[in-house]
Amino acid sequence: MTTKHQQRSHSVTLKVPFHDLDPVGIVWHGNYAKYFEIARCALLETFNYNYDQMAASGYSWPIIDLHLRYVKAARFGEDINVQATLREWEHRLRIDYLVTEATGLRVCKGTSIQVAVSLATHEMCLRSPDILFQRLGLA
Repeated sequence: MTTKHQQRSHSVTLKVPFHDLDPVGIVWHGNYAKYFEIARCALLETFNYNYDQMAASGYSWPIIDLHLRYVKAARFGEDINVQATLREWEHRLRIDYLVTEATGLRVCKGTSIQVAVSLATHEMCLRSPDILFQRLGLA
């Protein structure tokens, strides 16, 4: 069962690059998924189960659902903080994201859902594999 003290969270700070802007001069909406990915990888590294370790353990973890809610546009050169928090892990990975300005104002929030898929059988697992629980220190 997911409890508050077991949740894992990690933040990264990014400077918005020029090539992430749309013609209006704000971050193009699709780039927030990239920012989520950067924070997600940093979070997965905190328990040594990033994508290369996932594959080595015999699983891929494709994203099957992604939700974003935009609140305020980020602009070129701004520092943004992207926090990723692992909320569920028993049957899937649910990671919540919060993007804020340096002042703490919310820019964007979202959620991604990933499921384990056996590389050997290409079948989706109905329960997260034991290796995930081991990496989280819950086994």
